[in-house]
Amino acid sequence: MKNPLCCTAHQALLLIVLALMCAFSLIHPGLAIAAPVAKQNTQVPGYYRMALGDFEVTALYDGFNLINNKLLKGASAETIQSSQARAFLDATNGVQTAVNAFLINTGEHLVLVDSGAGKCLTDKLGNVQRDIEAAGYTLEQVDTVLLTHMHPDHACGVLDSKGERAFPNATLMLNKTEADYWLNPELLAKAPADKQARLKMIAASAAPYKAAGKLKLFTDGSEVLPGVKDLALHGHTPGHSGYMFTSKGQNLLVWGDVVHSHSIQFAHPQVAIEFDSDAKQAIATRKHIFAEAAAKKFLVAGAHLPFPGIGHVRLKGTGFAWVPVEFAPLP
Repeated sequence: MKNPLCCTAHQALLLIVLALMCAFSLIHPGLAIAAPVAKQNTQVPGYYRMALGDFEVTALYDGFNLINNKLLKGASAETIQSSQARAFLDATNGVQTAVNAFLINTGEHLVLVDSGAGKCLTDKLGNVQRDIEAAGYTLEQVDTVLLTHMHPDHACGVLDSKGERAFPNATLMLNKTEADYWLNPELLAKAPADKQARLKMIAASAAPYKAAGKLKLFTDGSEVLPGVKDLALHGHTPGHSGYMFTSKGQNLLVWGDVVHSHSIQFAHPQVAIEFDSDAKQAIATRKHIFAEAAAKKFLVAGAHLPFPGIGHVRLKGTGFAWVPVEFAPLP
């Protein structure tokens, strides 16, 4: 038989403990037992700022693509897999590859190099316009858009959601060889059905700028703006271009799609990607610009390098290595 006095004592003790816990939580609310804090599943707008002489460079993160190893040509599966393993990359579902653009304020011009994918591709892309505004600028302030080439992940972001000019005060500039190829109506007419949608995206990106008299073409080696020179980096596309920005003796080459896979192509520059129009030329261009960047020690900015995509190239063994910039305040 249970002792009623014992039960009463236990109940009284429990009540005292509960009362003390309540009193403690009132005195020390920060230590009170609370529900788990909900996770925040959004990333910050992707921009990173640095100085180049008197120029201000802002890297913009448009998003990412997943690249399957089958797209890479010129090395064995074992070489590709071992290179990725050394970089701690899991290629099971494809390797994440950033899509970057670059906004450069020269003091005289506000220049956007490449524009991201806009609404053309997946919902993992299309953030450049948002990032420009998050970085403190407006789309109306951009007066020049330089395209390294006309693939959709570089060109479609020049349009807004209605298919009109997203940068109403900007001149769209690109290499004449690039424009002559992609904007040629005969290319679309002769293309197989599975290629036509992509070609229409490319043509549509330039159309409203051309209609407004805001499309300007240049030839290899042109000084496209004060302190900005075109470098012919052909191969990935027929008129693929890089842009060398120079201020107070400091140089930054925005090189577009010279590299798609940082874990493989620096060590093995002979590796091409299926998207190359002319793989042989793309490989020769990559080897040449790697060697020049390593020798002259200028900064480079790549569309598909890990964000912010800015750094140096150095020699490593028989190949090269990527040395990214470190996060730092502006001087």
